[in-house]
Amino acid sequence: MTLTVGIKGDFTPQEVSEVIRAALEQNERVAKYKIKKYSDICENLEKKYEMDSDTFMEKFDSGELGDDDDFFDWYAAKRGLDIWNKKLKIILGIQI
Repeated sequence: MTLTVGIKGDFTPQEVSEVIRAALEQNERVAKYKIKKYSDICENLEKKYEMDSDTFMEKFDSGELGDDDDFFDWYAAKRGLDIWNKKLKIILGIQI
């Protein structure tokens, strides 16, 4: 897939490419940080409840688990992990 970038202002394509590349690198670092953070939370809760996160999500979504605060934290961490893994995959797939 090809993406076209419109440039407003008097900037060279090289300057724009450098800015986009730097932004992608920064976002890659943020994504990796967030993935590590959410992975750690999920791993700790997986050990505590002896259940992997995918199984947890199925049980949580079906209402089997109840309203423990840990479960809401786990749900948020797993969703965050999934979102940031997708963002990182997109970032790593971009070539400039």
